[in-house]
Amino acid sequence: MSRKILVTGASSGFGEAIAWKFAASGDNLVITGRRSDRLHELAEKIKNNHGVEVLVKVFDVQNRAQVIEALQDEPYLQDLDIVVNNAGLALGRDLFDEASLDDWETMIDTNVKGLLYVTKAVLPFFISKGCGHIINIGSTAGKEVYERGNVYCATKHAVEALSQSMRIDLVRHAIKVTAIHPGAADTEFSLVRFKGDSAKAAAVYNGFTPLYGEDVANTVHYCAGLPEHVCINSLVMTCTAQPNSFYLHRSTEQARF
Repeated sequence: MSRKILVTGASSGFGEAIAWKFAASGDNLVITGRRSDRLHELAEKIKNNHGVEVLVKVFDVQNRAQVIEALQDEPYLQDLDIVVNNAGLALGRDLFDEASLDDWETMIDTNVKGLLYVTKAVLPFFISKGCGHIINIGSTAGKEVYERGNVYCATKHAVEALSQSMRIDLVRHAIKVTAIHPGAADTEFSLVRFKGDSAKAAAVYNGFTPLYGEDVANTVHYCAGLPEHVCINSLVMTCTAQPNSFYLHRSTEQARF
C-alpha cells in the first residue's frame, strides 16, 4: 500500500535523494523548496520513472505565512503519512565574535523556525488520522559543539530537543518522531556554508569518503518502514572515516574537522 510523504528542501541533496527513495518504493510525494524550476523538473522525472503522484509546493520555510498558505488545509494532505523536515543550512565557519548576525538569523529561521512552521501546519492531518511520522533531519552538530560552529550547532541541538519534546507531547496521538543526525556528507551543504566558494567546499571532503544523499535517504526510508509499534527516536550516522564531529581520518592524516 502506497504512502504519502512530504519532503522539505527537496530540490537538492538529502531532500532530493529522499524523494527518489520513497518514489522507488511506490510512495506518493509532496516535495517543497524555494527553487521552482528544480522542483518541477524533479517531479516530472520521478513521475516518468516511477509512476507515482508528485505534488510540488514552492515556498520558503523561513516564511511563516507562505508555509501556512501552502500546507494548511491542503486537501491533498488529508491522508499524509510522513513529513521529512529536511530543509536546513549552515552559513559561515566564523568565530563567535566575528560571525554575521544575518547568517545567524538565517540559520535560526530555517533550521528551527522553518521546522516548527511545517510541522505545526501538517500536524492536524496526523491527529485526525490518529497516526503519522515526523522525521527531522539534524546533524552530528546537534550532539557535539565544535569551534566555529556556534549558532549552527545551536540550531541542530534545538532540532534534537524539539524532536524529543514532540515525541513526548504527541505520543498520545500515536505519532512517531525520529531525529536523524548525519555527519559529513557531500551535498550542496558546504558550498552553501562557504557562500559559493567551490574550492573551500571541495576541500572539506579531501582524503576520505563522506556520506552521500543516498545514504541518508536509505536510513530515512528504513526508519519510516518499521512496524507500527517500533519508533527510532534518535539516530546518529557518519561515514566510516568520521568517528565524531571533531575528527576525520583522511588518507594522509587524522585531522580536526
